[in-house]
Amino acid sequence: MNSAKSLKNISTLIFDLDGTISDPRLGIFRCINHALSSHGFSEVSADLVAAEIGPPLDETFSRFRPEADRSVIESLIMNYRERYGEVGYSENEIYPGVAEALQALSGQGARMGVCTSKRKDFAEKILSTFGLLNHFSFVDGGDVGIEKREQLSALLQSDQIDCSAVMIGDREVDISSAKSNGLRSVGVLWGFGDMDELYRAGPNVILSSTGELADLTSRCT
Repeated sequence: MNSAKSLKNISTLIFDLDGTISDPRLGIFRCINHALSSHGFSEVSADLVAAEIGPPLDETFSRFRPEADRSVIESLIMNYRERYGEVGYSENEIYPGVAEALQALSGQGARMGVCTSKRKDFAEKILSTFGLLNHFSFVDGGDVGIEKREQLSALLQSDQIDCSAVMIGDREVDISSAKSNGLRSVGVLWGFGDMDELYRAGPNVILSSTGELADLTSRCT
């Protein structure tokens, strides 16, 4: 796998949120089980929840309760979001070193944005809570039925990013979504995807620590 120094002519660094900027596992774990128990379903373990962080909520609930029809899935998501909007977002933790890396990148004039499967208002709330929102030129959030590859495609079509942008994320979906749009990508190992998952996905670069993010700075133009 190539080093960060192989990335040149970067117009925008696009960050995933969950598993890349912040660790959301506690809030997501509690909100998923709140929704499941509200519908009379058995709760799931923290390990099972962690394995599902990244894809959209409808996919996650469908895997946990494959017998549930669309209306039940939508109701589960509604219950999840009720708790998430009240308290779940505040149960995030910023990964050590990320705030410093973002500050360093901003100081070098790097243009940055966020593309997350999380709803935009929730994402902005989290970033604002930790004083990070001002680093980003845009925050693109997802919703039920919208895939990340579609989000990146829309960003390209609206000229918010161009083909020199780079997607940074911790899961296969981040890498494959970038590839499907002709973008380069960076995989990070401090989130929920392991080396095997990221290596199979084939990003241009894999970073093992948050401190390495600042190494991208010198290649931003």
